[in-house]
Amino acid sequence: MKVLLVSLFHPELVRGGAQQVCYELFEGLKATPGVEPVLLAAVEPRFAALYKAGARITGFDNRPDEYLFLSRGYDYWWHRCTDPLLLEAYVEFLEMVRPDVVHFHHFLLFGVNLFSLTRRILPEARLVFTFHEFLSICAADGQMLRRTDGALCTRASNVRCHQCFPDQGPEQFFMREMWMKRHLSVIDAFTTPSRFMQEHYAGWGIERARMHHVTNGQRDYSGGRTRLAPRARRNRFGFFGQLVDNKGVWLLLRAVALLRAEGFTDFSVEINGDNLIYASEARRREIEEFLAAEEALPLEERIVQMNGSYQVDQLGQRMGRVDWCVVPSTWWEIFGLVISEAWMFRRPVIASDIGGPGERIRHEVDGLHFDVGDARSLADALRRAATEEGLWERLSAGITAPAGREVMVGGFLDLYRGGSGAVAVAAAVAAPRRR
Repeated sequence: MKVLLVSLFHPELVRGGAQQVCYELFEGLKATPGVEPVLLAAVEPRFAALYKAGARITGFDNRPDEYLFLSRGYDYWWHRCTDPLLLEAYVEFLEMVRPDVVHFHHFLLFGVNLFSLTRRILPEARLVFTFHEFLSICAADGQMLRRTDGALCTRASNVRCHQCFPDQGPEQFFMREMWMKRHLSVIDAFTTPSRFMQEHYAGWGIERARMHHVTNGQRDYSGGRTRLAPRARRNRFGFFGQLVDNKGVWLLLRAVALLRAEGFTDFSVEINGDNLIYASEARRREIEEFLAAEEALPLEERIVQMNGSYQVDQLGQRMGRVDWCVVPSTWWEIFGLVISEAWMFRRPVIASDIGGPGERIRHEVDGLHFDVGDARSLADALRRAATEEGLWERLSAGITAPAGREVMVGGFLDLYRGGSGAVAVAAAVAAPRRR
């Protein structure tokens, strides 16, 4: 079986959950007898050095079966590829690889029109699409956050979407929905890593019979290094991820400011991540100003430390420095890969109470919830975590090992062969409840 995996970015170029999951699947399939995976990862023109003269699709870093899709002329409103030479190169690539399965992990920088093009070139291939956000439904970067007031959005409509984009008439959103559904109609199977997401897409019009739940899985990066030396206080917190608006690092900094203003400073926060370039101007300025002010303080008065970007093989070092992992996402976080990474190291997670974190984390059992988007609620959770005796030990002991990469690979292989992917769910349920 030859499987083409289509990924937004390569995780060595841009960190992100969708591309990390896709690459984990690529590596897992490579280790599976009888399966030949090929990876095609999109990049954008800001990676100018990778854009070889005249090339549209090129190899990546001399790695076998890893290729880059050099996106050009991308239409971000209709999410379509408009470059005829790039479309021609994609067709030639499909004809060269001749995959039995094409598994799309995103359409951003590729275009939804590549779904229909793939079906035309490979009429017998099985097409799979994994939803990692709500970009098909929501023109506001797929975040389902209202631009009018920042509130969570539960459904799309022509009028509601027009309110977020007043320069676009309501009829534009009707046409956008028809455009999306036309190209999605050629997909054989859709997958989501969490169950709550299926309700959003079912309500929008995707047939439930074509939607399947396959959990995200990863290698265990802990290497057995899960224990922390006994200490009187468990007051070290870590943020891991992208510094974009919806991941909520700005909310964490506001919670720190609240606690500092109240005179509570006996804790530390380490920020691990990058991609601040993708944050809005207002959020980027807020984060940069906070970090600059923190840097200006005497060393003994600093609470927040910026560690910068990291690769997965550095997780052990970074996680080893903290007691808790904070996931302050302000949107319907789909899965929260960082939750799995924290659980590998038996670090309890403090997270927003909706979406993937709300579904995965059991409040007061293996982590703590706080009210989404509420800096006061997060500050209270941080104070409690840093001061309540025995809380860390109880929650750490309640952690269930996250699904391994083999569980995810097994689920997708079942789906590729025409099954439901339910093997992933069964394996996860049958897994030992404790390390």
